[in-house]
Amino acid sequence: MNNSPDSRQPEAKKNRGQFKKGQSGNPGGLPKDLREVVHLARQHTTTAIDALAGIAKSGESEAARVSAANSLLDRAWGKPKDTVSLENGGDGQPFQIVIRRIGDG
Repeated sequence: MNNSPDSRQPEAKKNRGQFKKGQSGNPGGLPKDLREVVHLARQHTTTAIDALAGIAKSGESEAARVSAANSLLDRAWGKPKDTVSLENGGDGQPFQIVIRRIGDG
């Protein structure tokens, strides 16, 4: 007889928090209220993009212009991906992990 903790648990407890193969954890998708909010917000996309473009072009502060420009670029092209690489420190130094955003060189 096997007395390990797993063998004593009923089947329902073993799989608690897990879904059966092919079963969705959210079969209904987004709640109706949230879908409606998303739909309403998307109706203002052009207005929001125009506002961001205006701030990026002639905002009152450099920080506002940079933030607006970054928001426009993120929406148009997606946020930059992070990359991770290992680099040899040389002269017997340990390896170091370097995290860079693509385009940072």
